[in-house]
Amino acid sequence: MLNYPLTMKRIYEKVEKEDGCRILVDRLWPRGVAKEKADLKEWAKEIAPTPTIRKAFNHQPQKFNAFKQAYWAELEANPHVEKFKQYIFG
Repeated sequence: MLNYPLTMKRIYEKVEKEDGCRILVDRLWPRGVAKEKADLKEWAKEIAPTPTIRKAFNHQPQKFNAFKQAYWAELEANPHVEKFKQYIFG
């Protein structure tokens, strides 16, 4: 069971000590962010949305529900999710 709050934060925002354990869930490394300054415990690119659904979404709010449904389907079929959950939740 998770005994601390789980929050989301853009990697471009300033790192703060209150952030706790920082994990990047993205297949692409963000432009202009030095790996040392990102202060990440993990880069979980294997559970991030695939390029296919990411490109279909194209940051268009009206497509978010379709993106969310496609991403949940990917997560359900992704063998890396269980390992990630164990890593996070113990």
